Amino acid sequence: MPSLIDFRRRIRSVKNTQQITKAMKMVSAAKLRRAQERVVAARPYAQMLQQILSNLVEAGVESEELAGSPLLSPQPEKRIQVLLLTSDRGLAGAFNANIIKGAQRFIADHPDQSIDLELMGRKGRDFFRRRQYPMSGEHLGLFDRPSYEAAAQIARKVTGRLQANEIDSVYLIYNEFKSVLSQKLTVSRILPIAPPAGGRQVDYIYEQDPEQLLNHLLPRYVEVQIYQAMVETAAAEHAARMTAMDAATTNAADVIEKLTLHMNRVRQASITREIIEVVSGASALE
Repeated sequence: MPSLIDFRRRIRSVKNTQQITKAMKMVSAAKLRRAQERVVAARPYAQMLQQILSNLVEAGVESEELAGSPLLSPQPEKRIQVLLLTSDRGLAGAFNANIIKGAQRFIADHPDQSIDLELMGRKGRDFFRRRQYPMSGEHLGLFDRPSYEAAAQIARKVTGRLQANEIDSVYLIYNEFKSVLSQKLTVSRILPIAPPAGGRQVDYIYEQDPEQLLNHLLPRYVEVQIYQAMVETAAAEHAARMTAMDAATTNAADVIEKLTLHMNRVRQASITREIIEVVSGASALE
């Protein structure tokens, strides 16, 4: 049976942990507010750019110049580039585990394809490096302050690989921010760009040829898609960490309550035993 000193030491330890988890929850809540604002600001632009670009692809699909572009012409997927976004730190519940499992399912669903991983985030990098998966690059420290410049650099790299015929397609795997309690695992192909579903064409009036517009918008589109995934991942990470730390703080309170109850029982038993010893000693003297 643990002594009173053992119970007090353990209660003190749990209280210290509770203070840490409570502070981490407050920090994540403050960061989440700013990250959520970035997500809300970036979504309309990214969605509209994707829609316009898909319509431009359909409008210019008959062009001989565009027909041979690897950015627009889907090829048999033998070599796939995957951009996997995880966090740099843990203590976020199942946030990273869900993304890594999603990536493993994606790899298992494409057994005949060669898959290169471009890993954004320390947790995914460490996991796949230990298992010796083929990696084309790694990027750490992106999600504290998601930068468009970093997204543009990665976009130029994967676009260059596609144009050099080193890969056939590019996929993004990340957690999309839905709410504080919900993140959605998203797997999306960003290259080559597909025309809109249903073959519906919007009748635009062009000041430039569709080819010129596409050549200008294609790099911007890839950059925006990667940046959107980065801000979504940052917001989802803070939401997951805030939820996990809130649960940890609540669990710590429950543990403290149970330990206090056991400590009081031990103390009561000790006091009762001492009283019995005193009474027995007094009776023996009589």
